[in-house]
Amino acid sequence: MKPKLILIGGGGHCASCIDVIEQEDKFEIAGIVDGNTTGGMLLGYSILGSDEDLPALRSSYDYALITIGQIKSPLTRIRLFDYAKANGFVFPMVVSPRAYISKHALIGEGSIIMHDALINSRAVVGGNCIINTKVLIEHDGIVEDNCHISTGAIINGGTLVRKGTFVGSNAVTKEYVETKENDFIKAGSLFTGYLND
Repeated sequence: MKPKLILIGGGGHCASCIDVIEQEDKFEIAGIVDGNTTGGMLLGYSILGSDEDLPALRSSYDYALITIGQIKSPLTRIRLFDYAKANGFVFPMVVSPRAYISKHALIGEGSIIMHDALINSRAVVGGNCIINTKVLIEHDGIVEDNCHISTGAIINGGTLVRKGTFVGSNAVTKEYVETKENDFIKAGSLFTGYLND
């Protein structure tokens, strides 16, 4: 019998996460917690309640995953992660069977690795991260906690993506550069670091 998983956040990113979770087939989705909405459905899964219902849901469920996206700010994802963790939820790593993670890479709790992502040798991904569809994280790349690496982005070898950073779709980092915390790397851009680094 598969363990049951609560999804926290019921928007478009949640729908993508559901697909990955169903494909991985390690967890049964118990339902979704989403803002102040109750009684609705998303892809056949019930909205169980709002964020305030998490303490009560913890008595029935052990596992949770943050399934809201991150563009302008990581603060909502961080707040919900910390709140659910304080209430005793465990955050598994979720990995698409179509992703590749080197056995020499490390992935933190509550991160999701989506379809066709590649994470190569000695790369590190922190906790509560989104590694979206077709992302490449090259050897020795480090993505700290609470980051969203968006679709098709390339984090080249030795790059350090500081916590809370958003890297837009198809953005590319030069090798061995470093972002700032809570940085925003525009979609389609080439990130070459900062002059004073």
